[in-house]
Amino acid sequence: MDTKVLNQQSQHWEKNFSNKPEMFGLEPSEPAKKSLKIFQENNINTIIELGAGLGRDSIYFSINNLSVTSLDYSQSGINIINKKINKDKLKNIKTKVFDIRQKLPFEDNSIDGCFSHMLYCMALSNQNLFNLNREICRILKPDGLNIYTVRNEHDGDYKNGIHRGEDMYENDGFIVHFFNKTKINQLTDGFKNIKIESFEEGTFPRKLYFVVNKKI
Repeated sequence: MDTKVLNQQSQHWEKNFSNKPEMFGLEPSEPAKKSLKIFQENNINTIIELGAGLGRDSIYFSINNLSVTSLDYSQSGINIINKKINKDKLKNIKTKVFDIRQKLPFEDNSIDGCFSHMLYCMALSNQNLFNLNREICRILKPDGLNIYTVRNEHDGDYKNGIHRGEDMYENDGFIVHFFNKTKINQLTDGFKNIKIESFEEGTFPRKLYFVVNKKI
């Protein structure tokens, strides 16, 4: 596994966000819509979004009365989110440029919920993922929810393109870490798995899992 290649992904995303400020569209993702309902049903009020990208889901949560902190390692992405926050005068959303391979900048047991759409399937090693899962567990309150999505082993890009180690493959400059249910179940230390659902997204289509874990 070439860690130098994995680390260069941040530059690739920075370039794409700068050149395509609406590359994901303006509407919230379907996983965000589903997650909002789950958060509301479980009295989740304060959340973080990891890998917020251009902010469409964080802003959706914010306008639906959740207190949101949006983290992304792209300065360009965070700048775009901040412009949207200022334009719409949103009050309950904060942003931070942050690399999730580091210790999360929150106190223990301080956050109700965590959301990430395809953050787990970025260019992150298995060890990065175990560390991230441990950090999310640390900052969540008891019964807090971690909801995330990942591209799965049935996706058309799996085992295509350049193999970058473990279950990571590069296509069109983007490295994707693909998941099966075994890997998802390995990332439940400190959590109880509530749900693993298959779904599709986009015209390709991407094939993903929607995962809900509750802190024990």
